[in-house]
Amino acid sequence: MNIGFFPMSGIRCCDPELLRLGLTLPGFVERSKTIASLPSLGLLTLAGMTPSHHHIHYVEVPDGEQFDPLPSGLDLAAISSYSAQIGEAYKLAQRFKAMGVPSVIGGTHVTALPQEASEHCSAVVIGEGEPMWLDVLEDARRGCLQPYYRADDNGYDLADAPMPAFELLDISKYNRLTVQTSRGCPHHCEFCASSVVLTHKYKQKPVAKVLDEIDKIRSLWDRPFIEFADDNSFVNHAYWKELLTPLQRKGLKWFAETDLSVASDQGLLNLMRESGCAQVLIGLESPTDTALDGIELHSNWKFKKFSYFQEAIQTIQSHGITVNGCFVIGLDGHTADIFDQVFSFVKESGLYEVQVTLMTPFPGTPLYARLEREDRLIEPRNWKKCTLFDINFKPSSMSVDELHEGFKKLAVDLYSEEFTSWRRTNYKKIMRDHRHPKGDSM
Repeated sequence: MNIGFFPMSGIRCCDPELLRLGLTLPGFVERSKTIASLPSLGLLTLAGMTPSHHHIHYVEVPDGEQFDPLPSGLDLAAISSYSAQIGEAYKLAQRFKAMGVPSVIGGTHVTALPQEASEHCSAVVIGEGEPMWLDVLEDARRGCLQPYYRADDNGYDLADAPMPAFELLDISKYNRLTVQTSRGCPHHCEFCASSVVLTHKYKQKPVAKVLDEIDKIRSLWDRPFIEFADDNSFVNHAYWKELLTPLQRKGLKWFAETDLSVASDQGLLNLMRESGCAQVLIGLESPTDTALDGIELHSNWKFKKFSYFQEAIQTIQSHGITVNGCFVIGLDGHTADIFDQVFSFVKESGLYEVQVTLMTPFPGTPLYARLEREDRLIEPRNWKKCTLFDINFKPSSMSVDELHEGFKKLAVDLYSEEFTSWRRTNYKKIMRDHRHPKGDSM
């Protein structure tokens, strides 16, 4: 069969004012643009496990409505999309249908809403894709695709993970490639729409497999930049020490998402720096502890660690690893004071980078279910607003207008040339002071 893999990519934002700000403030939505430009690791993984007698094509779709002409001669189209682009994914599937090409869609959105998706495509993969992909291929070959393919509740063992088909990519189009070491997160925040929607278990890929993937990327790209595509990379410190030790010799630069626990392990921080860690992204979520209480559904870990936030940031950055601190604006407990509170926290903590997003009720998350029960969703099925930059809920302690205007002003303040320059200069000063403490001779 001729199989096309079509990841939907590109940043989305409905708010015209924020779109205009994004053009004039270099730091605003910077992380989201990076995410939008990453290749689809899910589809590359499925391509990697596709038997070699099939012919495969990987085609990025930045805008599904403008994607023209469609590739011809396909026997199956595999589409992956996030909530904000799901309408475009559905239209793409319908265009393939008109050409007589069956389509299959997977990802977190359709896992949450499989019946909605089935109205637009030939088949829906619910949950993790790997355990069902060979069945999908065989049914497609026989011309009898089932409407739903649901992964076993026991989950997929990452020890069986195939090598992603990195060779399908035009490396010149990317500034980083992704490698996954784990799925899930033990914290399980109420608003999270990541791999916790696909799997209920936290699981890790064997170190040897991760090293093989990195070597595959290195064979295609000199001195690559790797993004570890995990919800929370450093849950198991022993695992990462085993992984990072051989990475010291591979000439990498890399990025990962983590929680603050990494700051408590000096040995791990040293290994991270020596193996090429450029930055870690940490979901701080709020500069006030009130809003943190209860956002995690398991242990309330971030709430308990709030008093440690600033010390942890400073510890990590003193090792030459910059921190991108992320805040979710509009959490229950946030009042109209939150905008000044975020700005003050960023300045006091010395964060090198900062990301602010709006609380977003993604389908399938506990947050969406709760706000729906509380009648606080503004447009319950307007998935185009699942962008992290558009308001689609009624805040608990301020008006929608206050949240909109305050967020816009906060973006201007945080990403102004003056404050961005100050953050960079301050970090360099911290590094100089760390290398040459007072009292050291020069």
